[in-house]
Amino acid sequence: MQYRRFLELDGRHPWAEVIPDAGVDYTARTRPGGRVFYFNFELAKEIGLIPQHHPERLTAALSKAILRAFALEIINEYDIAHGLRVPAAARRAHTYMATRYLQCQHPGRTGLTSGDGRSIWNGCLTGRDGIWDISSCGTGATRLSPATAITGRFYRTGDDREAYACGRADLLDGVCAALLSDIFHKNGIATERTLAIIAFSDGTAITVRAHRNLLRPAHLFRLLKQNRIAELRAALDYHIARQRANGRWPRTGGRRYQVFLRQAAHDFARAAARFESDYIFCWLDWDGDNVLMDGAVLDYGSVRQFGLYHHEYRYDDLQRMSTTIGEQKRKARYIVQTFAQLADAAAAGRRRPLRQFAGHPILREFDAEFARAMDAFLADKLGYDPVQCRLIMQDRVLRREIARLRKILRLFERVHSRKGLYRVEDGVTADALFCVRDILRELPAHYLRHERDMDPARFIDIMKSQYAGPEEVLMTSARRRRIGEFQRRYRALVSAVASRQGRADATVLAHMATRTALINRYERVTGDAVIHASEKLVSGAAGFSAQTLQAMFREFVERQVLRPEHVRMGPQDLAIKGATPRRLLRAMLRDVKELRAGI
Repeated sequence: MQYRRFLELDGRHPWAEVIPDAGVDYTARTRPGGRVFYFNFELAKEIGLIPQHHPERLTAALSKAILRAFALEIINEYDIAHGLRVPAAARRAHTYMATRYLQCQHPGRTGLTSGDGRSIWNGCLTGRDGIWDISSCGTGATRLSPATAITGRFYRTGDDREAYACGRADLLDGVCAALLSDIFHKNGIATERTLAIIAFSDGTAITVRAHRNLLRPAHLFRLLKQNRIAELRAALDYHIARQRANGRWPRTGGRRYQVFLRQAAHDFARAAARFESDYIFCWLDWDGDNVLMDGAVLDYGSVRQFGLYHHEYRYDDLQRMSTTIGEQKRKARYIVQTFAQLADAAAAGRRRPLRQFAGHPILREFDAEFARAMDAFLADKLGYDPVQCRLIMQDRVLRREIARLRKILRLFERVHSRKGLYRVEDGVTADALFCVRDILRELPAHYLRHERDMDPARFIDIMKSQYAGPEEVLMTSARRRRIGEFQRRYRALVSAVASRQGRADATVLAHMATRTALINRYERVTGDAVIHASEKLVSGAAGFSAQTLQAMFREFVERQVLRPEHVRMGPQDLAIKGATPRRLLRAMLRDVKELRAGI
């Protein structure tokens, strides 16, 4: 039977067998009227849903298989109480679980009533590259939503009068998540990925998401908070087995909980460093809700990529304000501290107070790995290739120079406008004044042309953002000293790398210039740009074929892959045809350019 692997995604998942109350089980019914708005062929092939040779065309048979598997709506407590009648033919044979996990939005902080408020897990598949978990967002209001916990009421799916009660997802949000998650993935940022978007005539959608392991720290923290040590141990063993089965961790080498803790510390240190280096806001917090167990980005409702280091931005989540981008390292460290408590409880059979782990050696390892990752990311942004980056990171003297360059750049990144904090649509922010990516892009070419330091006034002029007023970028003696020191250290590092490789400085600079022109590309996507581009894609999609939509998704994402090692993939027949879609794509790309400095 064609597309038979879709039939395996019937709600059954091994996580439900590990923990007795892993989730709330719901009977599901077919939700009619959906159409496949987007399908990630590349991901579907990785998972094993479709054959490797399958053409990237959304045929009628494939659309039918996608809708059959994912066009679902749960029959919830409100439906049952009000006697909803569903034809037997529309009911699915197996139940689907909304998983339980800790959430700081809930009034209770122990995870008794929290978890997936509008999502279900569809199941898991074993493909040629490992085991994949699949979940869907927008499938109906569950009893685990903050709205039910706060008001004590069950809600009809689609009721949007109360925050977090609707149970459905917006098509626009799904498109934003699909674009940004694919951009992150292709740029080497760990993330869940969007497999499909099913659109409905009322502007809502079901977004299907996939990852090799969809467990969040919050899934385990719930058990830790409730002091359920036996279940916690079973959950941790499940997670470790999954990571080993997927080839993410070694199958041997040390006691398994120690291996887990060290791996988690390194994963979260690197994730926090990547977020800070690339200006990614994903709201890390103590509950471990908004990331996966390996630090991968999850749930794009509040995820943003900033154009500048807008370190004062906070997301307004109605009941509370989020952390800032600069606070995410501290939150990641706290999560690792909680992992230390968790691993100790699993091994010893009892839970010790979290404060006793404030000086745990794993936290020093976290700090060291965070600093190492920050230095490595800067070496890459400077334009050094992977071989040169390894050379720098393995040499104590060169590594020290990278760290000093990073500290100088951070002084410029942190300068924000005198305007101070102000409201934006989804929170508060203060405008950053300098774009260090711009100076990193221009410096190698300058040294190739002039073989002398750039004038400090020119240096500032290149770095200043659109938010900077003339009085805010005046040349002070402190700025002049920092610019001079940065350039001396920058050129010394180039000379040291060239010497160690037996090359001329100009050869290394020319290579850096080519790389950094892409890595620090002027047109770099931000959260604002993704929203505007997605709005255009949603509003213009009515007249486009499925093939054209697929091509537009692919082309927009490929324009934002800033890795020199990336090779553009995809058949030539995906080229965008027609004046109207090409015009729309150009408008989407203009959004990227015009909103490059925003949030």
